[in-house]
Amino acid sequence: MPKNDRWIREMAAKGMITPFAENQVREGVISYGVSSYGYDMRISDEFKIFTNLKNTVIDPKRFAPESFVDFKGGVCVIPPNSFVLATSLEYFRIPRETVVICLGKSTYARCGIVVNVTPLEPEWEGHVTIAISNTAPLPAKLYANEGIAQIIFLESKEVCVRSYADKTGKYQAQKGITLSKV
Repeated sequence: MPKNDRWIREMAAKGMITPFAENQVREGVISYGVSSYGYDMRISDEFKIFTNLKNTVIDPKRFAPESFVDFKGGVCVIPPNSFVLATSLEYFRIPRETVVICLGKSTYARCGIVVNVTPLEPEWEGHVTIAISNTAPLPAKLYANEGIAQIIFLESKEVCVRSYADKTGKYQAQKGITLSKV
């Protein structure tokens, strides 16, 4: 069952989201903060822009650092038909009875930007690594410290048998952009 804004505020007070925007911030920015049944997370100012300059192959088992260029700044430009890795500004601590799904914001979707985040499992914590694709034939801008995606909290009536923390998941407590691990 989706959780409402009151539940999100209560859980944030217990450290579920840090830093936390109590209300939805909208004026002059791509919105972020508490929404009716979710939270619009922000993107930080650190990016890994994928490039084909060295003609490498992206291999999730052997991630080559030469596949991307590091960039830090207020506006990141994604080349046409390319993608970047980024990270959430917020650090999340997901309760044991909760799973989180993430959907890209419509402002970016209307520009051909596709946001991909895997579910945040019960008792996972960390900064969210975000894959952002530019499906457009033109370069596209991403704005740091503004909204990138809405996360929706789903609470189960039963607590899970085995949480992400119980499994000692390889992405537990990640900070910043975390590359794939095997």
